Amino acid sequence: MRAYLDCYPCFFTQALRTSRMITSDEEKIWEILNHVGLSLSEIPFGATPPEIGREVYRIISRITGLKDPFQQIKESCTQQALSLYPEMRKVIDSSKDRLMTAIRLSIAGNVIDFGANADFNLKRDIEIILSQNFAINHYVDFCRGLKSAKRILYLADNAGETVFDRLLIEELTKPVIYVVRESPIINDATRKDALLSGIDEVAEVMTSGCDAPGTILKYCSDEFLKVYRAADLIISKGQGNYEGLSDEDRPLFFLLKVKCRVIAHDIKVEEGSIVLAKAGK
Repeated sequence: MRAYLDCYPCFFTQALRTSRMITSDEEKIWEILNHVGLSLSEIPFGATPPEIGREVYRIISRITGLKDPFQQIKESCTQQALSLYPEMRKVIDSSKDRLMTAIRLSIAGNVIDFGANADFNLKRDIEIILSQNFAINHYVDFCRGLKSAKRILYLADNAGETVFDRLLIEELTKPVIYVVRESPIINDATRKDALLSGIDEVAEVMTSGCDAPGTILKYCSDEFLKVYRAADLIISKGQGNYEGLSDEDRPLFFLLKVKCRVIAHDIKVEEGSIVLAKAGK
């Protein structure tokens, strides 16, 4: 998905919000915003939002000297999610359709997002999403693909959300490779975040080789691309992965909560919707 014009002011807002989280030095923040403005003018029209985000957060890291400004936030979100794990496991165990409930909980975890939407209430959103109707629901196709799949690739999104992904992986009952970002960017999950969530107990963990807030294939490693092309079923979590892969012709299923009007317009659903969508439909 290419970036819409509405994406550009959003990236300025993200840059300002992140910069103020890191420093109170107004001159340094001004320097960051100036560099972001210059960088945006050089990015080709038609670039994807994750490509733009990659440049914006590189600028913030370079000027502030912080490689992972969201580290403490990521750890806090993961610990909060882990504290809810036993309760969510009971919800799945008592449900009539364990897999669907696990999918709903996985999508509920997608509210943990300090890029598109930093204003979330995890417990409240879990309760809402457990009963919310899907705007797009390709569950039958998903079950069919899962039944025949021998190799599942699971593309992670945010730290903390990883705990919710673990719940779904436990219900897939198939070998899973869980893919995280190569290095820290916003609150996206890295290998460290995945391990803190216990993902390594239920799946093989690898990185995509990509340092953008989404999966951009041209920036991914050869190792990842080999696995990606061989996968029988690919679960893509969150908006960033959707933005990078929405035009791909692969056995992809996008699981996400729609948190901005641009994504809502592109998918043709209402903002706030939850989606289980098969690529190409």
